[in-house]
Amino acid sequence: MLRNEARAPEAAGGFPTRAGTARILPVRIGPINLVTPFCQAGLAGYSDRAMRLVARRHGCPYAVTEALLDVILLSGGQGLRKSIDISDEDHPVAGQLIGSDAETLAPAAKILHGAGYDVIDLNFACPVKKIKNKARGGHMLKDVPRALTVLKAVRDALPPEAPTTVSLRRSFDDSPESADQFYEIVDAAWANGYSAVRVHGRTVEQKYLGRASWPALAEVKRRYPGRTILGSGDVFTAEDAVRMRHETGVDVVWVARGAIGNPWIFRHAAMIFAGTDPASIAPPTIGEQREALAEHFSLAMQVHGEQLAGRRMRKMGIKYSRFHPSAASVKAEFIAVRSLRDWSGVLDKWYAGDGAGVWPDRNAADEVNESESAEAAGCEAA
Repeated sequence: MLRNEARAPEAAGGFPTRAGTARILPVRIGPINLVTPFCQAGLAGYSDRAMRLVARRHGCPYAVTEALLDVILLSGGQGLRKSIDISDEDHPVAGQLIGSDAETLAPAAKILHGAGYDVIDLNFACPVKKIKNKARGGHMLKDVPRALTVLKAVRDALPPEAPTTVSLRRSFDDSPESADQFYEIVDAAWANGYSAVRVHGRTVEQKYLGRASWPALAEVKRRYPGRTILGSGDVFTAEDAVRMRHETGVDVVWVARGAIGNPWIFRHAAMIFAGTDPASIAPPTIGEQREALAEHFSLAMQVHGEQLAGRRMRKMGIKYSRFHPSAASVKAEFIAVRSLRDWSGVLDKWYAGDGAGVWPDRNAADEVNESESAEAAGCEAA
């Protein structure tokens, strides 16, 4: 598969359309065509290669890594190859970088490009500031000169044909000055040849609290009608993803927390976008859930080894369990998983047969933010 060639929907099982409805038109990020307007976000501690591949096998056309710290990439070491390794199936994929200085972000971008990443995405969205007196992530929105220097340095470090994008929050805070700074950075991104901008609907000061402003996303798209805009924030279901697309006009919906333990969200969103009645879409069956769970753990072991995979997959199992009719009991057993044997035991006990699944309760606790895993890792959980 070519690096910038997305899998067609037919190759991922097909996205049915109703008679008389329009076909989904491709969306472009530079030279890359996306067959559906939905993608898997970069999520700290979650969106590794295993999660990306499971999502792709369920209809996700484009995925982003969790934020990779520039100085860690530059320091190399034994963990470098494993942390940035991608497979032939994992395309098109964006390698997301976070850092403070142009002098380190530019060479780190070259490392990711050399490793085969199709897109380099700069994270100007993370609301956690871990380096005293230095801008990083969303704090670039308060240090516009630094942000502009980084945008130019990273673009200049890469071949002209290599697509670059930047992820932002809608502003640092709700002041008019902050909004002006946001648009100054966006204008600079276009001026430097960036292919797309992703905007999260919360401010940096909001962190992960409150609602994301979808009207703010609509305003960004109104200002840049001919540019590719990705939108994120409060997309938890396939219906949410399609509603964001329709209500804001963004070109691509960036699915973050809604994709954890729910790789089916991409196919379901494409079906609804193409005209399928959401009421006619059934939740994944017990058998389908077992298949995804077994596949996900197997891939996680390939990436991390059994011990680390066991630790990482506990939180995945918690999210997958929401689709099981006995969700509370299944969740409790996933929490205790430490190994492949434990994981297989849960599957043998709760997923041995087949039967109907259930839709998760939208009001259920959000373990992603309750555990503060996003803030602990210093990365976006939109």
